[in-house]
Amino acid sequence: MDLAERLVGIVGPTLDNMGYELVRVLIQGTRRQTVQVMAERRDSVPMTVEDCADISRALSAVLDVEDPVAGAYNLEVSSPGIDRPLTRAKDYEVWAGFDIKLETRQLLDGRKRFSGRLLGLDPDGNIRIQGDEGAWLVPLDAVWKAKLVLTDELIEFVTRQEAEH
Repeated sequence: MDLAERLVGIVGPTLDNMGYELVRVLIQGTRRQTVQVMAERRDSVPMTVEDCADISRALSAVLDVEDPVAGAYNLEVSSPGIDRPLTRAKDYEVWAGFDIKLETRQLLDGRKRFSGRLLGLDPDGNIRIQGDEGAWLVPLDAVWKAKLVLTDELIEFVTRQEAEH
């Protein structure tokens, strides 16, 4: 199990108990690593600075006890933001209808990069994308990274959602 997987196992339950969902754990750097934890509220209310501070305090305590990272590191807690990464199967359903950029771990149909309108998941769990050059089915487990593309349509949707909360 690599460090990121170990951190997910430590961080996930803590966030869950606090009413948040883990979006992503990312480790950057070599000499002094940065552990980035991205979370969102389970009740769909937009994250606040206070939410991030509460999470940071709770995770700092848990990580101090578990001590999964060798040496000193920085902990960063954030919300996904508007052009959020898509990291869970449910993200591809929730954000269907918006534009995405996606990169796979290996070549699929001679390419690694796909962009276009996200159409959700098919019954087999493949990500459906309609691009200018055609339609693609990308296996969920082939995705290296994916994110929403910042568009006026996405900004309007997120702004409207925030106004409702």
